[in-house]
Amino acid sequence: MYHDNDRAKLFGRRAMLLGAGQGVLVAALAARMYWLQVIEAERFRLQADGNRILQQLLAPPRGLILDRNGIAMAVNRHNYQVLIVPERTNSIDATLDLLSQIITLTDGDRSRIAKDSRRHRSFVPILVRENLSWEDVARIEVNAADLPGVTIDVGQSRYYPLETLGAHLLGYVAAPSEADLQSDSAESLLELPGFRIGKAGVERIYDQALRGKGGTLRQEVNAVGRVIQEIERKEGEPGLDLTLTLDLRLQEYAAQRLGDESAAVVVMDIHTGEVVVMASTPSFDPNAFNRGLTGVEWNDLITNPRSPLTNKVIAGTFAPGSTFKPMVALAALESNSISPDTRVFCPGHMQMGNIEFHCWKKEGHGSLDLIGGIKNSCDVYFYEIARRTGVDRIHDMAVRFGLGDLTGIDLPGEKPGLIPNREWKKATFDQPWHPGETLINGIGQGYCLATPLQLATMAARIANGGVAVVPHVARDRISGGDAHPRTEADWPSCDVAHTSLAVVRKGMYAVTNEPGGTAYRARIEQEHWEMSGKSGTAQVRRISMHERETGVKKNDELPWKERDHALFIAYAPEEAPRYSVCVVVEHGGGGSAVAAPIARDVLIEVQKRDRARTAENPKGAV
Repeated sequence: MYHDNDRAKLFGRRAMLLGAGQGVLVAALAARMYWLQVIEAERFRLQADGNRILQQLLAPPRGLILDRNGIAMAVNRHNYQVLIVPERTNSIDATLDLLSQIITLTDGDRSRIAKDSRRHRSFVPILVRENLSWEDVARIEVNAADLPGVTIDVGQSRYYPLETLGAHLLGYVAAPSEADLQSDSAESLLELPGFRIGKAGVERIYDQALRGKGGTLRQEVNAVGRVIQEIERKEGEPGLDLTLTLDLRLQEYAAQRLGDESAAVVVMDIHTGEVVVMASTPSFDPNAFNRGLTGVEWNDLITNPRSPLTNKVIAGTFAPGSTFKPMVALAALESNSISPDTRVFCPGHMQMGNIEFHCWKKEGHGSLDLIGGIKNSCDVYFYEIARRTGVDRIHDMAVRFGLGDLTGIDLPGEKPGLIPNREWKKATFDQPWHPGETLINGIGQGYCLATPLQLATMAARIANGGVAVVPHVARDRISGGDAHPRTEADWPSCDVAHTSLAVVRKGMYAVTNEPGGTAYRARIEQEHWEMSGKSGTAQVRRISMHERETGVKKNDELPWKERDHALFIAYAPEEAPRYSVCVVVEHGGGGSAVAAPIARDVLIEVQKRDRARTAENPKGAV
């Protein structure tokens, strides 16, 4: 009996322990369920929605680029793309064989499609080709029944309707590189298939504002990621439109006037700094960069000796030649090294030590004052006043007028040029400056280098009374863009006496408007439209003593690469200056014979359009 009682008690204790254990487990399970279903319910709901709802960015339309009169220079157009969905066709290769009978498919296209089909799930569309013509789209749609898995999609693509006209200023867009993806804090927009960003010109400088802000698309997907339905679509903010200072019709005229030369012309408003014309030839078609250059096209561009990819206005550096002489004259006057009446006799050469420095006019110019020296572009006159003034003073004056440093224009790729002084040569070559180098510097040769934009800026500052105007190409201030002041009063002074500027301007007037002036034949004959200017011819080779004795070869007798550069700077109209211009024809020959007539014609056209606009809108011209 006692044995049975003990067994009953033992069983009871074990049952209690088992019940307690089960109770603990049930309580733990209940607590866990409460935690998951109540406390963590919101988090798991969001995770479930994240698996069920696919959210993606939508590319916004890129802002337009317009000239000052509202003419479109960069727009967006429909980009027709043909896609293939692998799961909807029994054989991708067979379908592509049929498609290739309608549109061109290269081996590269096929290789890329095969690679993408291995990387993505079978229901993900793969790009076959983009930028299709409407005719291509129509042919594909007509044959759709025989092309299983093939669909047409419509996006937007950048398009430059003027093609080569203004290409260097506009720049181009292209797919972002790996470096862009890593350095751009931008957003995931850059990862969107087919998305393009600015790579050059104003497309690059104002890219963030032109790019806009992306929208969003929410879609419901199943467990394997296939789209079931669209839930919500929010369009993004289109990029801001950008209005340029450029006058497209003048740009077209200037480009036609340059023709096939390797050349540059730039026109700017001397009071506001607005660049009205910026033409560089030869040019290129920016549309080719958007669609993707072929290897042959790229090789043709980079091997062309006339450098079509270079914007020569801001990145072409040339010895300024005699266009630099106004700076030497101002430096000499401001340092009291000479007066306007200082006369120098030119016998055709100048001796320094055992070196003879020649004037461009072999028989010499005789006795000249400063205005005569500028009018006749006498090298000996400027050798002498450069010697008296010194290279450091010349350097300081040139820098004040925009040479030897970046102008600050709102374009990428600008070159600073070079205006040497003693300190620069010591730092660069660890050599002292030699007296003979000052003479060569005095006629804009030797180490001197300037861009056409810098020379146009120099001319503008001479014409506007010594105001340090800064050139710019964006008429609107948009995010991330130009911060330059827009009124003449906001710019600093070049700190030069008006009397000194008046003397230099008289000399430049004589160059183009008085018989004997180096550019008299290229003068503007219309009354009140006259231009004042300065020609320049920059040597690119050394002329030996033997050649001087036997006769210097003419430019047309030399290979193109050995011919002189032709330069000309000017402003107009003389009585109330408004525009400055610089023309550079690379290896073109004489500045007065080649560059000056181009500058004259461009300035005539500029003034014609200016007066036409003033007549139409008397309260405010351009």
